[in-house]
Amino acid sequence: MPDEPLLELNGLCKSFGALAVTSDLSLTVRPGEIHAIIGPNGAGKTTLIHQISGTLRPDRGSIRFVGRDVTALPFERRARLGLARSFQITSVVPGFTALDNVALAVQARSGSSFRFLRPVSAETALNDEARAALDTVGLGRVAGTPAAALSHGEKRQLELAIAIAMNPRLLLLDEPLAGAGPEETDRLIGILRDLRRRYGILLVEHDMQAVFALADRISVLVYGRIIVTGTVDEIRSHPEVRTAYLGEDALA
Repeated sequence: MPDEPLLELNGLCKSFGALAVTSDLSLTVRPGEIHAIIGPNGAGKTTLIHQISGTLRPDRGSIRFVGRDVTALPFERRARLGLARSFQITSVVPGFTALDNVALAVQARSGSSFRFLRPVSAETALNDEARAALDTVGLGRVAGTPAAALSHGEKRQLELAIAIAMNPRLLLLDEPLAGAGPEETDRLIGILRDLRRRYGILLVEHDMQAVFALADRISVLVYGRIIVTGTVDEIRSHPEVRTAYLGEDALA
């Protein structure tokens, strides 16, 4: 892997009143790796994703992406540099088809105006890119299906396609497996394995078996601080992590 990280966080701090939700946090994500962030509820994982994506600004510290300081850049500017994210709760437009949902993301990335009086389905170039993104996540067969009619797992796949349509360098995935059943989880794990060949991935996820199956490195976040970063084997065997978070059942 190249020495230059895709993403580098240095000394991030964020407080809401007296509550520190991010405390002197530093980490890196390398090209072609899946770096997972785990931790108990309230650890500050989603707040961290908001800071990285640009929807929330840190009080102190810096965020560098592809060698550039983006700490002061808004969400849209970071997205155009290649930083794409998904959300804990599905954010697709239910009345639009799968294809139109992804085509809107292509349209947003290109900077063209949203012409709702002219259907996205009439835009050949948008559709070609959107179909390619759907094919990448295994949804080509449901391109014409309204998003509302998709299964929960398919909606999660659609969110991945929307993120891919932004032409990213790094994917920020906030609990992409949330609510998925066993078969859907297995399918999504396979898709994420394939995506790592093309993108760096920062993954926030509660499903520890999925994290252990996917991650190259794992950072454990507790009360806004990273207490350890390591490989899967290092995290499994770390005594503080076993005691404070994972427990024996998660390590079986």
